[in-house]
Amino acid sequence: MATETDPRFGRERVGTRPLVAAFIALQAVAFVAAYTYGRPTWYAYFMVGSTAVTAYYLDGSSFTVATATVGSILTVALGLPLFLFVARQNPSLVAEKAADPGVHRVLYLGVYGPLLAAVLSLVLGVPLAHLLAEGFPGQPFVESLVDLPLVVPHSVAGILILFGFGKGGAFPQFSVLGTMFGMVLAMTFVSAPYAVNATRESFEAIDTRLEYASRVHGANKWATFRRVTGPLAFRGMVTGGVLAWARAVSEFGAVAVVAYSVSFFYPPEGGEVTAQHAPVFVYNTYLQGGLAESGAVAFLLLAVSAVIFLIVRYLTDDGSATGGMP
Repeated sequence: MATETDPRFGRERVGTRPLVAAFIALQAVAFVAAYTYGRPTWYAYFMVGSTAVTAYYLDGSSFTVATATVGSILTVALGLPLFLFVARQNPSLVAEKAADPGVHRVLYLGVYGPLLAAVLSLVLGVPLAHLLAEGFPGQPFVESLVDLPLVVPHSVAGILILFGFGKGGAFPQFSVLGTMFGMVLAMTFVSAPYAVNATRESFEAIDTRLEYASRVHGANKWATFRRVTGPLAFRGMVTGGVLAWARAVSEFGAVAVVAYSVSFFYPPEGGEVTAQHAPVFVYNTYLQGGLAESGAVAFLLLAVSAVIFLIVRYLTDDGSATGGMP
C-alpha cells in the first residue's frame, strides 16, 4: 500500500527525459484534438487532470498532487491563450509579414534596442547591486528608488523620463524625445530593477569567507571582485541581463511616450532607417489592420524573442536542474 512518504512507482523506472517528452507529446495531442473539435475548454480540464495523475504517478503524495493540481490551473491560465494564439494564426499572413522589409526593421529594433538597454542596466546596475549586497547607510531609500519603476505605470515612466532628461531636464545637451537614445533610456528605466535585484541576490548568496580569504592573502578589493566575487555572481548577472532584456522587449508605454518612432543604423540596408519599437508597431497594426494582421506580427516577435531567450538559457544552463520531485 502506498504512503505519502514512499514514492508510489518512482520515476527512476522510466527516466525523467522520456517522461517529460511523453507528457509534452500527450498535451500537444490533447490540445490539437480539443481545438479541432472547437472545445478548448476540454483541454483545460485535461491539462489539470493529467497533471494531477502525473504527480500521483511520480510521487504518490497528496501534498504533491494538490500543489501540482492547483499550480496547473495557473499554467492553463498562462498557456492556453498562448496555444490558441499560435493555433489561430493564418500561415499565409504570417509568411507575408515575415517577408515584409518594414517588419524586418521592427523585429531588428525590437531585439537591438532592448539589448542595449540590458547592457546599460548591467553596466550601471552591477556596481549598485554589489553595494546593496554589502549594505550602507540610507540603503532603504536607494532600494525604494531602484524598485519604484516596478510599480509606476509605464506611461508615467515615460513622462518621468521626459521631465528628467528631456527639454529643460538635467542634461539638455542630450536629446531624448523621438531618439534612439531616449528609447534605450526609457527601456533601461523600466528594466534596470530586474538586473539590479537578480545580481544583488547572487552577490548575497556568496560565502563572505571566500572574499575574506582573498583579502587575507593580499588581494585588494578590485582583485577580489575580479577573481572571486564577480565570477561567482556571473550567473546572477546573466539572469539579470536576460530579465532586463525580456522586460525591455515588452515595454510599450514608456517607449510610446518618449520615442514613438526612431531613426537608427540598420546593417542590412547600410544606413539610417526609421521604425517603431515592436510593441508600438503591433498596437498600431491592430488599430489600422485589425486583430489578424497584428497577430501575425506579434507571432513573429514572439517567435524571435522565444528563440533568443531559449538560446541564452541554454548557454547559461549549468545542468543543476533536477526536475523538482525527489
